[in-house]
Formats: sequence, C-alpha cells, structure tokens
Amino acid sequence: MASALSGTARVAVLERENLPGYHATGRSAAILISSLGPPEIQALTQASLAFFKQDHGFGPKTPLLRARGLIMIAREDQREALAERAEEMLAHKRAVTLEAEEIRLRMPLLRPGYAVGGLYEAEARDIDLPGLMTLHREKLRHDGSELICNAEVFALQRHSGLWQLETAAGRFAAPVVVNAAGAWAEQLGALAGAAPLGLESLRRTGLFLEPPEGVTPEELPMVADVEGRFYLKPEAGRLMASPADSVLSLPGDVKPDPLDVALCLDRLRAAFDLPADLPARRLLSTWAGLRSFVADGVPVCGFDDRAKGFFWLAGQGGCGIQCSPALAALAGALIAGGPVPEGLDPEWFSPRRPGALG
Repeated sequence: MASALSGTARVAVLERENLPGYHATGRSAAILISSLGPPEIQALTQASLAFFKQDHGFGPKTPLLRARGLIMIAREDQREALAERAEEMLAHKRAVTLEAEEIRLRMPLLRPGYAVGGLYEAEARDIDLPGLMTLHREKLRHDGSELICNAEVFALQRHSGLWQLETAAGRFAAPVVVNAAGAWAEQLGALAGAAPLGLESLRRTGLFLEPPEGVTPEELPMVADVEGRFYLKPEAGRLMASPADSVLSLPGDVKPDPLDVALCLDRLRAAFDLPADLPARRLLSTWAGLRSFVADGVPVCGFDDRAKGFFWLAGQGGCGIQCSPALAALAGALIAGGPVPEGLDPEWFSPRRPGALG
C-alpha cells in the first residue's frame, strides 16, 4: 500500500515491530490461489496478477511467482463437498477433476485409498514473499518515503486538517492516516474515534516438517482437504502443514497450541504415508499467526464516515498477500485519485457496505 502511494505522495510507514512482516505476512503459506474466497477476493486476485508478473525495476531479478499447483482432495464421505466445490471451480475454468489414481501420481505421499477424487488448479503459484517485501522497501527508499520501525501508535487526534500521532518513535502529522494495522486495526480505529468494523482475529497454526527420505518437495503440488481441514505444501526444501484452524484470539504475538499441533499431525498421518518418527525427529518447528476478518469475509478499503482522513485497509483474512497489489492500487486511487483497477468496484470493499459488520 505504502509503495503504491509513495510515487505521488510523501509516505511514512509506522511499524509497531522491529521489522515489517513480522505477524500475518511472515506467517503465511504465500501461495496465489485464484479460486480462493468469495467473488470479490477472486476479482482482487485476478487484478493482482499483472503486478506479480511484471518487472518493476526494484527487488529481485527472479519472478515473484513460481509454478506449484494445488490439489483439493476428498474422501468417500466428502463426495458432496467435492461436487459443490467442483461446480464453482469448473464453471470458472480454474480447475480440472482428478480421479484417485491421478492424484496419487501427482502426490505420491498420499495414502492409497484415502482420496476418491479431487480438483487440480494448475495455476496455483508460490509467491516469493521475501522478494515482494524487498521490492516494496526498495521502492519506498527510491521515492524518498520512510519505513519507521518500533513505532507503535499510542494516540491520534485531528487538528487543523492534520492527524497528530503520538508513537513510540516520536510525533508525526499527516492529512491522511491509513489503518493497515492487521489484527490491531480495530484498536487503532478506536484511538481515532472511527466507526468499529467488528473485526475478528483468528489464529492459524503451522508446522514445518522434514520431508521423507528420497522425496524432493519442490516437485510436489500443494494438497488441501476439500473441506479445509488441513493442507500440506512444499516450502524451501521442507513441508509446511496446517490443520487450517480458525480460533478467535486477541491481537498479539500468538503461539501455537499443542492440541492444534497434535490435531494437524493426526490429520497428516491419516492422509499421507509419512515416517513413523514424524513428531519426534521430523517436526522442525511450529508457528501461529492471526488472520483478521469482518463479517462478510471481504477486505475493507475506504475512508471512515466518522473520522475525516482516516482510511481503513483491514480484514484481508487469508488472502492478504495474493490480493495486495490490487488492494493497494485501489486504496491509492481512493486516497490520491487516479483510475480504479479494472474489474473492481470500490463499493465492494467500502466500510459502509451492507453486510460488512454482520
């Protein structure tokens, strides 16, 4: 968002941690899935593709997207759920159906007989998250804007057309404040006297596993349960997994619950042919992160009605990284003027939209 504005405005990014991306951004599967989420999120994803594919002159010289592929699998008792998911994905030509044997050929770790069918989204792609972060930081520096870490905001007041901010890094003033505080967005909005969104933060657990002997993770697709009960994804020579939990949590530096870790391991053992020493030796690390949602599950992007110059950019849920280029471009257009990205309607993301608050 900041780098989208930095070419036309003076921008200061106030980061509460000692480095950006510490919370939700750094605790993500970082994969672009075109079929993810409701239509508004799918539209954001499509509008973001060009950004990920083009050369910006900043950041890494390698592509930000890498081929991965996603298989959604279903057991015998999940045939109905698979049929419902297939109806939507096949209608938009975002997937093809796979029979059980085809799934095993693409994912040899799957236990024989576990999946009776599935859907394959070939266009699912890994996102180079470190490269994306580097691109934005370099553009900020090039445009003369600032990233200021350890700058938690304690107070906001508006005087003479400017927001006055008291932070751990000192005082700042600006005509527009963009609330991109993630799980803390509701708290920041309260400091500004903005209308509450009813934002909820949900904890998600993740595991990093050592792959079985003889398995090259980079050759495997991501595999997810069709009802969202788990996923398994290659990541930097390891396997990343999650029980896809969504536990209501207070904003903070959340830690994984051992019960959720155990649940994830149980689901992995049931679905995949993994070594017997999985928990003892091959579980490399665990983590947890927060994903924030409003009632309708669609991000909020727009000015607040009650607090002049206070702009919401919150509630990205589990799609924040893959939707970030289009959402940032939309925010930039609404704040500084300019064309709205093609295929997007600002009213879809307005804090005043019907259903946003439940």
